[in-house]
Amino acid sequence: MNNKYNPGNLIKYRNRDWMVLPSNEDQIILVKPLGGSDEETTGIFLPLAKDIEAIEKATFKEPTSTQIGNFETAKLLYNASRLSLRNAAGPFRSMGKLSFRPRSYQVVPLVMALKQDITRLLIADDVGIGKTIEALLIIKELIERGEIKKFAVICPPHLCEQWQQELKDKLDIDAEIIRSSTASRLDRMVADDHSVFYHIPYQVISVDYIKTDKRRSIFLHDCPELVIVDEAHTCTLPKGASSKNQQQRYNLVYDVAVNQNRHLILLTATPHSGKDEEFLSLLGLLNPNFQNLNFERLEQADRRKIAQYFIQRKRENIRRWLNEDTLFPERDSKEIGFTLSEETKAFYNEIVAFARGISDVETDNENTRLLRSWAAIALIKGAMSSPVMAKEMLEKRQAKLTIEETTIEIGAEALEYTLFEENDFGVDFSRSDLLNAVDYKAKELEGLTKLLNSVEYLNENTDTDIKIKHTIDIIKKWLKEGFQPIIFCHYIATAKYVEEKLKEALPKNILVQAITSELADEQRKEEIQRMGGHDKRVLIATDCLSEGINLQDYFNAVLHYDLPWNPNRIEQREGRVDRFGQTSTQIKTYMLYGENNPMDKFILEVLIRKVREIQKSIGVTIPIGENNKSLMTELTQKLLKTESEAEQLTLFAEDKIRIDNELEMARKRGENLRSIFAQESVDAEAIKKDLQEVDEAIGDPEIVENFSVFALQALGASVTTDLEGYKVQTTNLPKHLQVALLSKTEQLKGKTETRIAFTSPTPKNYQYIGRNHRFVEQLCHYIISNAFEEQGNPYGLARTSVIQTDSVESKTTLVMFRVRNVVKEVRSKNESVAEEMYLWGYTENSEGLQPVDFTKAQHLLNNAIPLSNMALEQQQQLLNVELKSFETKKDAFIELATQRADKLVEAHGRFKTLIGGRSYEKSTPVLPPDVMGVYILLPKPKALF
Repeated sequence: MNNKYNPGNLIKYRNRDWMVLPSNEDQIILVKPLGGSDEETTGIFLPLAKDIEAIEKATFKEPTSTQIGNFETAKLLYNASRLSLRNAAGPFRSMGKLSFRPRSYQVVPLVMALKQDITRLLIADDVGIGKTIEALLIIKELIERGEIKKFAVICPPHLCEQWQQELKDKLDIDAEIIRSSTASRLDRMVADDHSVFYHIPYQVISVDYIKTDKRRSIFLHDCPELVIVDEAHTCTLPKGASSKNQQQRYNLVYDVAVNQNRHLILLTATPHSGKDEEFLSLLGLLNPNFQNLNFERLEQADRRKIAQYFIQRKRENIRRWLNEDTLFPERDSKEIGFTLSEETKAFYNEIVAFARGISDVETDNENTRLLRSWAAIALIKGAMSSPVMAKEMLEKRQAKLTIEETTIEIGAEALEYTLFEENDFGVDFSRSDLLNAVDYKAKELEGLTKLLNSVEYLNENTDTDIKIKHTIDIIKKWLKEGFQPIIFCHYIATAKYVEEKLKEALPKNILVQAITSELADEQRKEEIQRMGGHDKRVLIATDCLSEGINLQDYFNAVLHYDLPWNPNRIEQREGRVDRFGQTSTQIKTYMLYGENNPMDKFILEVLIRKVREIQKSIGVTIPIGENNKSLMTELTQKLLKTESEAEQLTLFAEDKIRIDNELEMARKRGENLRSIFAQESVDAEAIKKDLQEVDEAIGDPEIVENFSVFALQALGASVTTDLEGYKVQTTNLPKHLQVALLSKTEQLKGKTETRIAFTSPTPKNYQYIGRNHRFVEQLCHYIISNAFEEQGNPYGLARTSVIQTDSVESKTTLVMFRVRNVVKEVRSKNESVAEEMYLWGYTENSEGLQPVDFTKAQHLLNNAIPLSNMALEQQQQLLNVELKSFETKKDAFIELATQRADKLVEAHGRFKTLIGGRSYEKSTPVLPPDVMGVYILLPKPKALF
C-alpha cells in the first residue's frame, strides 16, 4: 500500500471527502465516500490522479455553533451514524453487512469454521433450524476477511432459485444460476477462452448439470476458493457404488475436496442414512482420515477430531439457547384413526388376496422373490390410498397384460429406493416400476377384472370413502380456527382426488389446489406464491414438496393423508412449515390411518411410533438402515401370507423382540453421533458477549425500530402502531425515501401507505425493515447529510445544542465521535478498517476535567429532557466558548481513541481464544477521531427564594 494513503485516512477527491480502504494493488487505492455506502466504493488509479484529478489530504469538519438543532434529534444523528457503519468494530467482520440479525446459536458454525485455517465443515442441524443462514454467515465472514473472492453453491436443481434469493435478500449478493437452462446465455457473455466458472464470482450450480465427467473437469479447473454443497447426503458414495447418479455426485464433490486448500461446507439434515459406509464417505470429504473409522470402536481422540468438523443439533438443543427465544412454534400432533367402510374393507381383502398371488410364486432367484413381494406390497398401499389411485394402478396392470408389454428390468437397489422412498428431491415417488417389473401370468387377468369391478363401485359410491370424510372434517375445523393446511399425499392421482372432493365440500372463497411433480419446479413455486395471496387456502401436495422448499410463510398445518414407509419423510414434510421463520405460535401435524387396515397399522406401529419414541429419547432422527429394510421385507411377506384379518393385526407380536433389537442398534448409532456433537466445545457465553458488543457498535433490531419510527415522524410521515408493526403514510417523505420504503407492487398501484415490521420472523402482510434494508440505509445518509449542512437544516437536526435539564447537576458536555481503527493480522497482509460510534462526556471543576463514561453519556443522550427553549444567541455564545476550548481537550480524545483501539484488540484476543487460531497486531487508531456532535447540558437554574 502506498504509505501516503493509509487505510482509514481521509482524502478529498473530485470535491468530495472519501475514506481510504485497504487495497492489495500498489497503483490503486480503494476509497469510499465518507458516510457513503459500500456500493459507492471506487478505485483510483494513482498514475492518472493528477491536475484536476489530484488527490488531497482531508480533515473531518468539526461542528460549529451555526449547526444548532433540537437536542432530541441528537440521538437521531448518533443512531443514523452507527446504523450506517458497515465495517463494524469487533471480531465478527460481517455483522455490519448482514440484512438480518442472526440468533446466537446460528453463530456457532461460524466460530467452528474460523477455528480452522481452511474451513471444512459438515452442518447437519435439524430441519428448519437455519442451515442456510449458518452457511451464509460463513460466506460473508470469509469474504470480509479477504480469505475468499469467489464461491459456488452446489445444490439440487430445484433449490437453485431459493439459494439465489437467499444470497440476495440476506447478503445483498447477486449470484448467477448455472444449469442447463442458463448455460448458453452465460457462455455468450464470456469474451475469452475461460469458462463461466472462471468469470462469475458468485455461483449457484445445479449438481446434476456439472456431475458429468466433461462439465466436472471444466468446473474443477476454475473452481472457487469456497464450495458449499447443499443436501450433501445425496452425494455420499453408495454402498457397493452401484448408483450411477449418486456416484457421479460423489465423484464431483470428492474431486472438489481433494484440494486441501479449498474451503468446503456440506449441508444436510440427514447426514446418516443408516449405513456407516455412506456417512464415512461424507466425513471423508472433509478429512480423508475419517474414511476408515469404525463407529463401533471410536476412540476419544477420534471423537474430538470429528467434533472439529461436524455439528448436528436438534431443536430441543437450541430452543432456549443462552436464554434466547428461538421462536419455534409448538406442535399439536395427533394420530387420527378411522374405520374402513365395509365396502372398502372387502376391497382391501380382495386386493390382498390378489397381491398374495403376485408374490406367491416359486422361484430360486432371490431378487425375483424380493421383487414380487415388494410389488405386491406397493399394489396394496397404492390401492388403499384412494379409489382413483386403485383404479389407475389396476388399469395399468390390465393394459400390461392385454398388450403384452415388455417386462421392465429393475435392480435390487432401485427396488429398495422405490419401496422405501429415498429417491432424489423434487420428484414424486412412483411404485409403478415395481409392478411393471413383475411378469404376470395370464390367469391373473381374471383377478384384475374382478378387482376393477370392485373399485369401480367404490368410485361411483364415494360415501364409502371414510378417509376423505375425515379429511374434510379436519380441514373445515382447521380453517375455522385460522390455520392454512397442507395435505401430503403419496400419489398424484390421490392428490387430484382430494383436491376435487375438497373443492366440492368447502366454500368457494377458499382456494384449494393440488401441486405435484407434473409441474416444473419453477411453476410449483409460482403457484405457491399465488396461493399466498389468498386469505384462506388449502394445498394438496405430493412428496415433491416435502423437501427443499420453505412453506412457513403461507402454511401452518400438515395432514399426512398417506403414511410413508420411511419415518424420516414425516419429519421432512412437517419441516416445511415447522421451521425458523414460522410466525404462528402453534402448528398442527396430524396423521390419518385406518384402524382396521393392517398395512397402516404395520407402518404406524412398527416404524413411525418406534422411531419417534427413539427420537424423543436421544434427540436424533434414526434412519431405516440396511438391516431394518431386510426385516421389514420379511414382515411384509408374512403379512401377505397370513389370510385372516385377526392374524394380520397380531402377527408382529412374535417378531417384536427382533424389531426392537434392530431399532435399538439404530438408537445406539444415533447416540454415537450425538456423542460427537461439536457445539458442546464452543464457549456460548463468549459468543453472546461478542454479539452484544457488535449490537452496541452498529445497532440491534430494537435500535433500528426506534430510529426508523422517530426519523419518519421527524420527516413528516404519519406513523401509527398497527397490530404487529406500523402503518406508515409516506406522502410527506422525500421522493427517494418513498421509493425505498414502498414495495414495487405498492408503487405500481400508486399507493402511499405501507405496513412495516422490525421483527424476524416478519408478520404476514408486513415488510421487514432491517438495518441493511435500502430504506434504512438511505434514511441514515439523508439524516447525516442534512445534519452536516453548514447553515442548519430544515428538520432541525442537531450537530450542536445547548439545553437545561434535570438530568445533570453541573454543566456537562457530551461529545459524539466516530473512531476508525486499522486492524492487521499477524503474518498476513490482510488489513481491515473497523469503525464505531462512541460517546464521551466531561464536567469541569477546580480539580480539572472529569470524564463521563460511555454508559452515562449514552443515558444522557437518550433520556435528557430539555426544560425550556434557550435563546439561539445564548446557545451560540456557550458553544463558541466550548468549541474554542477543544484544542486543550484533543489529548483526551486521542487517549480515548487509543483506548478504543486497545479494546478492539482485547475483543480480537478473546475471539482468538474462542476460535483457537488467528491473532492480530495491535490495532492502529486513525487520529484524530471524527467529532460528529457536541452537546452542552446545563443544570436547572436554582430558585432565588
